[in-house]
Amino acid sequence: LRKKKKGKKARSVFSVTGKIVHFSPCFALVFVLSLSLSLTDRISMTKQQANWSPYDNNGGTCVAIAGADYCVIAADTRMSTGYSILTRDYSKICKLADKCVMASSGFQADVRALQKVLAARHLIYQHQHNKQMSCPAMGQLLSNTLYYKRFFPYYSFNVLGGLDNEGKGCVFTYDAVGSYERVGYSSQGSGSTLIMPFLDNQLKSPSPLLLPARDAVTPLSESEAIDLVKTCFASATERDIYTGDKLEIVILNADGIRRECMELRKD
Repeated sequence: LRKKKKGKKARSVFSVTGKIVHFSPCFALVFVLSLSLSLTDRISMTKQQANWSPYDNNGGTCVAIAGADYCVIAADTRMSTGYSILTRDYSKICKLADKCVMASSGFQADVRALQKVLAARHLIYQHQHNKQMSCPAMGQLLSNTLYYKRFFPYYSFNVLGGLDNEGKGCVFTYDAVGSYERVGYSSQGSGSTLIMPFLDNQLKSPSPLLLPARDAVTPLSESEAIDLVKTCFASATERDIYTGDKLEIVILNADGIRRECMELRKD
């Protein structure tokens, strides 16, 4: 800061690219503040970009139970994001073959893409073999498809149910990258942490470690399994805000496929 002669105001001197530039102190303060504000805006914009995600979780719950000659697959129809309900009548159950049905929760855009891939693969199989794919074969195809996308996975959690080649009920449960297992019953989705302990208590599924190996089916009759599924969802909707509105139940047996519905809580 250089002092000028008496009677004149002091001025600030800055060297910019080798030249002497004179600024008043007030202008210099405004200039520094504007630089700091623009830097803050850039940092906040960077934070917003870093928090972006290609995935969303649309909630919902799926349950499947296998019996000696039937399979029951059920899911609610609520699709939501955060605390907002997008629709109250969205089916999470997809028929893949005459004896095979899949129920999915998670990111419904990825679920729809996965369903289209499986439908295309099944059509190719029908043209090549002149028959429908069995439920165990579809289970392996679903596992391979999920594993193929493991580095950018489908954000979907699936339960596959149907009848095997012997007419017995079968249920396959999956994680997001294709690891799967044949079980007597399973649940996926936002309410699975509430439903699975109840199913474990009611249905003693045989351990896969027992020798000789037992069939992964439950001892329930078809009507008992349907009543149990209704009880599960009626209980889960009391505690899980992402499950509700309506319950869709699909029953597969030797006579074919039939559907039932039950109203759930809408709040």
